[in-house]
Amino acid sequence: MASYAEQYFEARKRNEYSKTELSVFEKTLDFSIDPFQRDACSSVEQGRGVLVAAPTGAGKTIVGEFAIHLALKQGRKAFYTTPIKALSNQKYNDLVEVYGSEYIGLLTGDTSINSEAPIVVMTTEVLRNMIYAESTTLNNLGYVVMDEVHYLADRSRGAVWEEIIIHLPEHISVIALSATISNAEEFGAWLDTVRGKTDIIVSEHRPVPLWQHVMVGKSLLDLFDGDTTVQDAAESSEMPEVNPELLRIGRGRPSRARQEKSFSRMGRGKQRRTQEYQSGRERDSGFSAPSRGSRVSRPEMIATLDKNGLLPGICFIFSRVGCDAAVTQCIDADVRLTTDAEAQTIRAYVAEATASLDIKDLAVLGFYEWREGLTRGIAAHHAGLLPVFKEVVETLFSEGLVRMVFATETLALGINMPARSVVLEKLTKFNGDTHVDITPGEYTQLTGRAGRRGIDIEGHAVVMWRPGLEPQQVAGLASKRTYPLNSSFKPTYNMSANLLAQFGAERTKKILESSFAQFQADKSVVGIAQRVRKNERALAGFEEAMTCHLGDFTEYARIRRDLKDLEKKLDKGRNRLRQSQARASLLDLMPGDIIDIPHGRNSGPAVVLARAESFDDPKPSILTMDAHLRRLDARDLEGPLLPISKIKVSKKFTGKTAKDRRDMASRMREALYQGLPAREKSQKRYFTEREDGETVRLENLRKQLRQHPCHGCSDREHHARWAERWYKLSRDTDGLRQQIERRTNTISQIFERITALLTAYNYVEVTEQGSRQLTQQGSTLRRIYGDKDLLTALCLADGFLDELDPAATAAAISVMVFEAKRDEQNILRKYPTRELEPALMKVVKHWSKLTDAEKLHRLPQTTTPDFGMVWPIYKWARGQSLASAIDGTDLAAGDFVRWTKQVIDSLDQIAHVSTAEPQLRTQCEAAINLLRRGVIADQI
Repeated sequence: MASYAEQYFEARKRNEYSKTELSVFEKTLDFSIDPFQRDACSSVEQGRGVLVAAPTGAGKTIVGEFAIHLALKQGRKAFYTTPIKALSNQKYNDLVEVYGSEYIGLLTGDTSINSEAPIVVMTTEVLRNMIYAESTTLNNLGYVVMDEVHYLADRSRGAVWEEIIIHLPEHISVIALSATISNAEEFGAWLDTVRGKTDIIVSEHRPVPLWQHVMVGKSLLDLFDGDTTVQDAAESSEMPEVNPELLRIGRGRPSRARQEKSFSRMGRGKQRRTQEYQSGRERDSGFSAPSRGSRVSRPEMIATLDKNGLLPGICFIFSRVGCDAAVTQCIDADVRLTTDAEAQTIRAYVAEATASLDIKDLAVLGFYEWREGLTRGIAAHHAGLLPVFKEVVETLFSEGLVRMVFATETLALGINMPARSVVLEKLTKFNGDTHVDITPGEYTQLTGRAGRRGIDIEGHAVVMWRPGLEPQQVAGLASKRTYPLNSSFKPTYNMSANLLAQFGAERTKKILESSFAQFQADKSVVGIAQRVRKNERALAGFEEAMTCHLGDFTEYARIRRDLKDLEKKLDKGRNRLRQSQARASLLDLMPGDIIDIPHGRNSGPAVVLARAESFDDPKPSILTMDAHLRRLDARDLEGPLLPISKIKVSKKFTGKTAKDRRDMASRMREALYQGLPAREKSQKRYFTEREDGETVRLENLRKQLRQHPCHGCSDREHHARWAERWYKLSRDTDGLRQQIERRTNTISQIFERITALLTAYNYVEVTEQGSRQLTQQGSTLRRIYGDKDLLTALCLADGFLDELDPAATAAAISVMVFEAKRDEQNILRKYPTRELEPALMKVVKHWSKLTDAEKLHRLPQTTTPDFGMVWPIYKWARGQSLASAIDGTDLAAGDFVRWTKQVIDSLDQIAHVSTAEPQLRTQCEAAINLLRRGVIADQI
C-alpha cells in the first residue's frame, strides 16, 4: 500500500492535470491516451515544439489534433500540412466531423475551401508558397502540424519541408509527426537549433502486436521460432532464431512430418475463423516443402488468408500492371469475398461517387472491370487510377466492404488504410534503373499497415515464398528498425530567387547554412576533423622516427617515392602498349594463319578460322591443336601475336563435326613440321622500346637518389619504412581535409553557383555597393515552381507563347511539367498546330544553352523537355474525349488526370508572375478553362 506522502503526491498530480487543457481535450476522446501522446501534448501546451516519432498506427496524429484544440481555445490559427492531396482530403473530412465545416478549410493547390478558416488543412507546398508570397493568411498563425515529416528525405520534394521549418516565424509552434526513424535525436537537435526548444518524443511501441509469417504453398509458417513478434525481434539485442522448418525449406530439404507448433493465435478473438484454421491444419498435417518452381497463385493466397481469419488484407506489388493483373486473376478465378447484400451496397456507392463521369469515358477508365472487382471485395490501389476511383477504394476498405487490396508502395505513405494483414509478394522492387532489395525502413513502413487499432488485437505480416527466398533475409528485415532520415535539401533557382528578394545574398547564405542538410554535413565533419587531428599527431611521431643524421630524409623519401611512381607509370604504359599491340595483331590475323599462343587454356599452336568481328574487342575464331573450337581474347596475351605458318581454310568449313576438326588439326601439324622461324624472331619488330622524356627523367631520379647524403645511411631502410608510413598517412589525411572542405558550407556554395548563373542571365545584378539583388526580369522566377523553373522563365521572356491559341498554350506548357516514366525521348513527327513547332523549338534551344551554362557552373542539369503530353493535352483542350486524348500513348487515365492538373497549376503560376502581361494572363486562364472539364473538373 502506498504511503500517505505518495498518495498525497498522486492526488496533487491528478488535481494539477485536471486544470490543464490536455485534460479537457482527453475528455472529448473515447479512449485513454498513451504515455507518449500525453508527454507530447504536454510539451505543446507548454509552448514548446515537438518531434513525435512513432510506428504507423500508434496514434501520433492525436498530438496534432491537440494543437488544433489549443488554437481554437486561444483564438489563433493552426495549419495541418500533409505531403499528398489524398491525405489532406482525408484529414479535412475527419476534422469537419469533429468541429464543423465553418471552422475547417482545405488548400491543396487545385482546391480551395474556406481558406481563411481558423484551421486549414493543406499540402506542404501550399504553405511554402504562402511563406514566400508573405500571404496575409499567415496572420495570427500559432501552430503548424507537419504530418509525415519524414517526407523530408524525398529526393524531389523533400526540400519543401526544410524551407518551411527554416522560414516560419519563431513564435509559431511546429508539431512534427514522423514514422519511426533511427536518427530522431539528430533531427530533433536540428529542430531545436532552428526553431528553439523542441522536445523529442520517441515511441517504439506498437499498440497492436505484429506477427511475421512466410506463406509456403497454401500454408503459413511463423518466421521466428517461438512466440516472437516483430516488436520483440526489434527490441532484442540478438537476432531471434528463425523457424527451423523454414530453414529446411530454404535449403530445399523436405519437411519433417508436420508442423509442431499450433498457430491458434491467428485471428484470436475470432473463434469461428480459428476453428476453421484448426480444421484446415488437420487436413494439411502432411505438409512438405514445395518444389523450387511452385508458387501459390493470388486467388489461393487470398483463400489461405481468409481461412485463417486474416482479412481484410493489403498485398503490396511493386508494379501498377501487377496490381491490375492481380484483380483480373481473382475475377477470372471467381473469387468472391462479399455477400449479395454487400455487393449491392457497393454498386450503389460506386454509382453515386462516379455519377458525374462522362459515360463515354467509362470504358477507357477501366470502370467496368474496376466495379466488378469492388463488388467481389477486391481492388487495386496505385497512382495510375483515377483519383475518385482511389477514394472509393479507400472508403469501401475502411468500411470493411473491400477485403483485399493489391497496392503499390505509395499506399504506405500516409493514407489511413490499415488492415489485419499485409502481404509482400517479393522483397525486391524496380527503382527506375534496376531491381533492388527493399530496405529495413521500407519493410517497416509497408508492414506497419497490419493491425487496426481498436479492431484487431494483433496484426500479421506475410512474405510470399518464392524460389531463392532466404528466411534469414526476411528475419533481418523484420528485426531491424533502421530508418535514418537524411536531408535531400538543395537550393533551386526558384528558392534562390525568393530568398534573394526577401533577405539579400548574405542573409540567404546564413539561412541555407541552417538547413538540416548542412547540419548533417557539419556533424559528419566533426568526426572527420577528429580523425585529421589524430593523424596529424601520428605524422609528427613518424617524422621524428625517420629523422636521419646525414641529411633531410623527407627529401630522400620523396625522391624514392617519385622514382617508384614513375617506374609504375612506365610499367603500366608498357602493359597498355602490349595490350594495344595484342589487339592490333588479332585484327591482322586472317583465316588460315597458324599462331603459337604462349599461355592460358588455349596455349600452343592454333589455326585461325575466322577474322575478328569487333574492333574494340577482337576475338577471332581458332581451332587448337587438340581439335577444339575456341575464341582468342587479347586479354589472354602479353603482347602481339604473329603468324608462324599458314594453311588454306575453306569458306565452307564450319567445324561442326569432329572429323572435320581433326582433319584441320592434322593439316596444321604438317605445316608446323616445315620448320618455320621461331615466334620470338618474327615478333621482334613489335618491341622497339622508345627513349623518351620519361625514361630520361627516370635515370635522373636514380642518379639523385644515389647522390643524396641519406643514401649512405646504415639505418636507411629503417627510416624508409617510417617514411612510407608517413607518406600513406599524409595522403589519407589530405583526403580527409578535402572532404571537410567539400562538406563545409556546401549548401551556400551551391547557392553561389546558382547566383553566378542567374547573374549571367541578367536575373541577378550587382549593385554599386557590391551587394546582389534580383532584377525585374529575375522576379519572374519567384512564382514559378517546378523542376524546369528557370527554363520556363527563359522561354516566357522569349515570348514562346505569344502566337499560340489557348489549346496550344496548354500543350506547350506540358513540356515543362511532364516526365515519362521510362528513360525515353518523345519526338513529335507532327505538331498539333503550325505555330506550336517554333514555340517548342524555342524550348529546346533554351534548354540546350541552359544545360551548357549549368555544366560551366557545376550545377545539376535541367531535365530534357518531354513532348509526350503535347498531343493528349491539345486533344483534351480541344474538347475530345478521354479515350481519344490518350489513344496511342502509354498514359493511364490516372496519370493523364495527374499531369493535366499539373499543367493547370503551371498555367496558373504563369498567369500570376510579376511580369505577366494582361494578354498572357487572359491566354493562360482561357487554357485552364479548356482543360478544367469532364473528368479533370470532377477530380479538382
